[in-house]
Amino acid sequence: MPKITLIPGDGIGPEVAEAAQIVLEATGVKISWDIQQVGQKALDEFGDTLPVQVIESIKKNRVALKAPVTTPVGRGFRSVNVALRKELDLYANFRPCRTLAGIESRYENIDLIIVRENTEDLYAGIERMVSDDTAESIKIITRKGSERIVRFAFEYALEHGRKKVTAVHKANIMKCTDGLFLDVARSVAKDYPSLVFEDKLVDALCMDLVMIPETYDVLVLPNLYGDIVSDLCSGLVGGLGVSPGANIGIQCAIFEPVHGSAPEIAGKNIANPAALMLSGVLMLRHINETAAGDRLERAVLDVIREGNVRTVDLGGNAGTLEFAEAVSAKL
Repeated sequence: MPKITLIPGDGIGPEVAEAAQIVLEATGVKISWDIQQVGQKALDEFGDTLPVQVIESIKKNRVALKAPVTTPVGRGFRSVNVALRKELDLYANFRPCRTLAGIESRYENIDLIIVRENTEDLYAGIERMVSDDTAESIKIITRKGSERIVRFAFEYALEHGRKKVTAVHKANIMKCTDGLFLDVARSVAKDYPSLVFEDKLVDALCMDLVMIPETYDVLVLPNLYGDIVSDLCSGLVGGLGVSPGANIGIQCAIFEPVHGSAPEIAGKNIANPAALMLSGVLMLRHINETAAGDRLERAVLDVIREGNVRTVDLGGNAGTLEFAEAVSAKL
């Protein structure tokens, strides 16, 4: 029986985590959950937003399912999400975005994989107040960080029958940092002659994604661009409520939805749990429960496609747990 760390998070986190547990249990895969608290709850109880026992749990179990955690804007404690990725060296952020039957969108036939570097860039958080009127943030791009994320993207593309990898950058302006990322991407691409490689300026990419998104396949990006572009791509396929994600390192992996904690709707049983359920699909495949993951994915997508049980964000009036019950019934 696999033992998996479960981080319920805050805001709508505990609600969508409960829904995800229900459907994961319905797959028949027996999981022993090691429940750990982070964020404000952990601060109140342990005096730290990321207690040492959380890191130890994930290192021991090697896999975690994480619901969203609130990060204060412009004040308060450090981002738990960023801290987890740095502490565990979860260098690859993996976010698939594809068109889902039953969800209205301006676009069709979207099938994108976003591979985002997860540990450096401006998200390293190296910043300071130079004076009362001037703030400074340092952008870190390394050869090691660039090479391993680009290689991750190419290896994924090769293994899953993808055709093209696009490296995204702003090397025309940031010639040292983004220039290094681009140079490394071009070098790594030579090791994969069967795959098409191109590079694209991030601003040009954003224009293309709202005009011709179907022309892209696998995108590999530095941290900040990857965060922004992955949310844009979620918008192409129906929003953050149906967008799963994973943070993958050499030793550990954390699976979590792209969306945030939405504290304004917490406790109302209206949050969409689909993204965390689909993150659970990625988790099941990661632990070699591929058949169960495929069954869960079909069940979630069937409920969405049929449209009888939808949460508010998808145009319905079903509750979080009602959606979970519908998925469980499919299973």
